[in-house]
Amino acid sequence: MFTFNKKYFYFTFLLFLIEVCIAVFVDDGFIRPFIGDVLVVILIYCFVKTFGKINSSIVALSVFAFACTIEILQYFNFVNKLGWQKYQILAVALGSTFDWKDIVAYAIGIITVLFLENRKAIINNMG
Repeated sequence: MFTFNKKYFYFTFLLFLIEVCIAVFVDDGFIRPFIGDVLVVILIYCFVKTFGKINSSIVALSVFAFACTIEILQYFNFVNKLGWQKYQILAVALGSTFDWKDIVAYAIGIITVLFLENRKAIINNMG
């Protein structure tokens, strides 16, 4: 069902700004490759929740499956095989190098989302 949720929109916008800042200003071995991946699944989750009233677990698991699918496609070098390497923004967004640590980062991001959504539900039911 289509709905517009301002709260998730604001989170999406804020996370997008953080991701852009990480991409532009951070060049290290932890924040950019790991924290950026944790945050990107949270960003995608918030984006989906902005426009749809869908069960949080379904969205979270779908986002995790999507992120893992992209990561697995990186193993097969799909950006180059499709000739998309010339589109720099697309190539950077989709990535080009498979890494198991990325899947761990996606899992941490989704576990964080599920924890926060569960905590929010418990708090809402208390009062």
